Amino acid sequence: MKEDNEDWDIVIKPKNNLLEIDFRELWQYRDLLSLFVKKDIITQYKQTIFGPLWYLFQPLLTTVMYMVVFGGIAGIPTDGVPQALFYMAGICMWQYFADCLTKTSNTFVSNAGIFGKVYFPRLITPLSCTISNLVRFGIQFGLFLCVYLVYAFVGVDASFNMYALLFPILVLLLAGLALGFGIIISSMTTKYRDLQILFTFVVQLWMYATPIVYPLSQAKGKLHTLMCLNPVTPIIETFKYGFLNAGDFIGWGWLAYSFVFTFVLLSVGILVFNRVQRSFMDTV
Repeated sequence: MKEDNEDWDIVIKPKNNLLEIDFRELWQYRDLLSLFVKKDIITQYKQTIFGPLWYLFQPLLTTVMYMVVFGGIAGIPTDGVPQALFYMAGICMWQYFADCLTKTSNTFVSNAGIFGKVYFPRLITPLSCTISNLVRFGIQFGLFLCVYLVYAFVGVDASFNMYALLFPILVLLLAGLALGFGIIISSMTTKYRDLQILFTFVVQLWMYATPIVYPLSQAKGKLHTLMCLNPVTPIIETFKYGFLNAGDFIGWGWLAYSFVFTFVLLSVGILVFNRVQRSFMDTV
């Protein structure tokens, strides 16, 4: 009896190399990726009164609070830049990083039900978080530009320079850092759930170790170097310098450090992620 030939659309094979990323497979699941992105955007503010307007309210209210507490009560300088612009620039960039980091760090635990029922490239879920947060970031960056134009209209000197052209690269670096840290933490929390609680606390402290509410120029000597070792610091400082002419350019060396750090972190993250996804359903 002659056997029928079967043509398979998808062949699932074990990965021999832990650093392997099947970009062709990710592209095949691009429709699923777009669905995850839409789900993240829609469900976040579903059944809320203001809906996506919270994307605007959050940075505005946070900026006002920083102006009162850090600019007014504490009297922390802002390198001659209007306080609203200075704080909003930092909030805009940091919030994107923190949101991506928090969501991707919960990938395995929050999607365990889906992972156990159907196959798709597991990297789709953290990638969807990173992309969906770009929508929020785009709205908040637009708000920053509006405030920027208002100050320019009233004659306040806050001009941008050529380093503002690095903006797309800076956003990619933030996304890469968040994705790398997030998938490593997500892989570890499959066994140690305490890390999820600890990491939320660490992210809050991390913000104060980054020049968001104060200028980097306030840190001198070894403290300045220590703060620059934070890979987020060169990115945010370059953004501020490019759009606000605030302080001095941090230097290409520190930007290169952030780039190398991001590349190494993503490589380690992918290695850990690929290793854990093989057996995480037994422990999650």
